[in-house]
Amino acid sequence: MILKPQDIVILLKLVAIGDRPWSFSSLALELGMSSSEVHGGIKRATTSRLYDPNRKVPILRSLLEFLVHGVKYVFPPEAGSPTRGMPTSYAAPPLNTLIVQTNELPPVWPSSDGNARGYEFTPLFGSVPKAAANDGVLYELLALVDAIRDGRARERELAIKELTKRFRTLE
Repeated sequence: MILKPQDIVILLKLVAIGDRPWSFSSLALELGMSSSEVHGGIKRATTSRLYDPNRKVPILRSLLEFLVHGVKYVFPPEAGSPTRGMPTSYAAPPLNTLIVQTNELPPVWPSSDGNARGYEFTPLFGSVPKAAANDGVLYELLALVDAIRDGRARERELAIKELTKRFRTLE
């Protein structure tokens, strides 16, 4: 069973909600996916040893290891043309306060509701902009993962440091 990009979104959502109770249908609603997509994602994450079905939580150490060392190879983003969207990677919180913004177009997830102009950066799943707009913690986690997926060395380093800090506080 092979991981799909939406599986990472599901796992990050579980990290974002912490101890709050959840169901497949509630996750599906919050992520803009179907319940069967969420169920399949949890099943694939379990098989990949990124999710503990007994405790019903992501295995944080394994997930962090995958995000740091594997996500950029397994789910590389595609950069597109200039578009309107939602900032991601170094242009989004929390990295946008740590990295001086240049005059180049920032990476954005294409979205008609977006408030920034930048170059198209393929999100892990199509509903990511809407899900991130409704959950600030998820937004930051996804932006950090995007910095790892396609950032320069310094951006990747800062993103890894920030993700590691956030995951360690949850253990």
